Amino acid sequence: MGMHPFYLFFDPYLIWFYRLTGFTAVDFFVGTLVLACVALLVGKVTSFLASLPVRRHFEGVADEARKYQDLSMEALKAGDRSSYEAANQLANDAFSKSFFMQLALSATFFWPVFLALGWMQCRFIDVEFHIPGTKWALGFIGVFIVIYAFAYILAKMCAWFGKTKPVI
Repeated sequence: MGMHPFYLFFDPYLIWFYRLTGFTAVDFFVGTLVLACVALLVGKVTSFLASLPVRRHFEGVADEARKYQDLSMEALKAGDRSSYEAANQLANDAFSKSFFMQLALSATFFWPVFLALGWMQCRFIDVEFHIPGTKWALGFIGVFIVIYAFAYILAKMCAWFGKTKPVI
């Protein structure tokens, strides 16, 4: 099966990272780390760009949820059970709407992962790494997911450390 023209365009640039050291296993992990970082970066950028036009709407839905939650708490304190239940139902509806809007927006963060895995499938379909001490092996998808999770955690830690102020 041939490679899709989209993948053919990016293939020379991506495969370069898989040929850096000449050590096959090391190159595979380095190349996959670079690919995971690119997928993270593209996902973050598209997520940010997609959130721009709907930011006010998100904030409005979150404000609505907080308003109804506060109203339900006030009704509960006042002992008005029917008002509490009505406000609580409206708060739950608003929280549900907010949750599913955020879930839909998260798709803009993860779509590059599927493109990366599609390219890797064309190149590394038969690659397996045996897990020492077991009879199991990880294919390219398992390795990519582990490295992607590592890159994500590392990026979050770097962002967190960048926001903290020095103790001295």
